[in-house]
Amino acid sequence: MTTGCSSSVNRSNASSFPVGVQFNHPGAMDEGKNMSTLSAHCQESLEKFGAPYEEVHLWLDEFQGTAQYRMRHRRVRHHEAGIQEAVRRFGEAAGPVARQHVISDLKEEGWTEQDPFPRDEAHYVRMGLF
Repeated sequence: MTTGCSSSVNRSNASSFPVGVQFNHPGAMDEGKNMSTLSAHCQESLEKFGAPYEEVHLWLDEFQGTAQYRMRHRRVRHHEAGIQEAVRRFGEAAGPVARQHVISDLKEEGWTEQDPFPRDEAHYVRMGLF
């Protein structure tokens, strides 16, 4: 597994920003399976937004693999409140980047765009997305 942005990512741009449903059905993510990597998130951001935004992706996944959360770290920041916090921390350009990261990860868990978007950690858990 790659631990950073791929070598094709221009790291010089990484720190400067350019101007109730249950999901435990077949196909939903098994813990640790098909997890998006930092490299994959950076590459997607480079293609969609022109920069890798590595620090945004690292912040969103900060709790990944910790003893407290393991792979259930997404409940902490993978929701609307987390996206808004990313905007406060990294600026307006981080909003669409964080939203795309969250959507990509939610889809791994069986979420579709017809499902409600999680508002915060409690809503994320109530939706069964953990």
